[in-house]
Amino acid sequence: MAVGRERRHLSLQLPLQDILPRFPLPLLPTTTTSHSSATASAADFEKLQVLGRGNSGTVYKVRHKHTSKIYALKLVHTNLDPTLRRQVLLELEILRRATDSPHVVQFHGTFEKPNGDGAILLEYMDAGTLDSLLKTAGTFSENAIAAAARQILGGLDYLHSLKIVHRDIKPANLLVNKKMEVKIADFGVSKIMRRTLDPCKSYVGTCAYMSPERFDPEAYGGNYDGYAGDIWSFGLTLMELYMGRFPFLELGQRPDWATLMCAICFGEPPGLPESASAEFRSFIGCCLEKESRKRWTAAQLLTHPFLSGLPENQGAKEC
Repeated sequence: MAVGRERRHLSLQLPLQDILPRFPLPLLPTTTTSHSSATASAADFEKLQVLGRGNSGTVYKVRHKHTSKIYALKLVHTNLDPTLRRQVLLELEILRRATDSPHVVQFHGTFEKPNGDGAILLEYMDAGTLDSLLKTAGTFSENAIAAAARQILGGLDYLHSLKIVHRDIKPANLLVNKKMEVKIADFGVSKIMRRTLDPCKSYVGTCAYMSPERFDPEAYGGNYDGYAGDIWSFGLTLMELYMGRFPFLELGQRPDWATLMCAICFGEPPGLPESASAEFRSFIGCCLEKESRKRWTAAQLLTHPFLSGLPENQGAKEC
């Protein structure tokens, strides 16, 4: 990896406005992990370190005491407000459904702690996120970006086939292991499209990565296509990996909601620097079409020349 330039981390959040559906299951039912024939409990795991904290709970790196396997354990508080509770329920439902892709973080089960808090057991990715990798190791080469892009698109194509829209694709939500496998994570603001034409209109996720039609659906035919919105966020993510900064902002520019909204809705899509190849420029252009109907799908992007010439076993090692 080349040395990355100084960059400002964007964490602008808009308030959740969805009324998420309730599912016919308890918050975190006791279940069996895939690595044990006995029901898991809090006593089976040793906490090693905190991986992250959020509104709904804390994520820990843990070791299973009997198998020595390492996991990520998300402890969820029981005293959540109704919106956060529905958010956790939906995340759990999506994790239960999305179990058959190597490009989505794997769900191993749930159990309840003695104090009533719930726990979600997940695959542990030992190299952090694309965001943390960018900060510590610098910008990515085109080969590294192409290898990561193929994996992310594989995950998005799978999720979209299940009618699941992620709605918060960004470097911080893409986990990496030391094999440079990239997996989609954090489904806290995702949505299951219950009907084919569900408009999925809501301001959730990180607004910096939102597509134009998500800010202003009326200006784009009155419809928000959640699948196309994921592709827009994906395109910005790849640009950030290459440029070392968020594409819509100049280096050192203060990120605020109004500036981002104006740039995304009224400005032209950002472009790659002259150092980028023609294939990479074309690929990003297919992701960042302002009209969502013209944006390529995940399946289409997997056939783009930027990726199609990449060997199947090419890893994202050349950074």
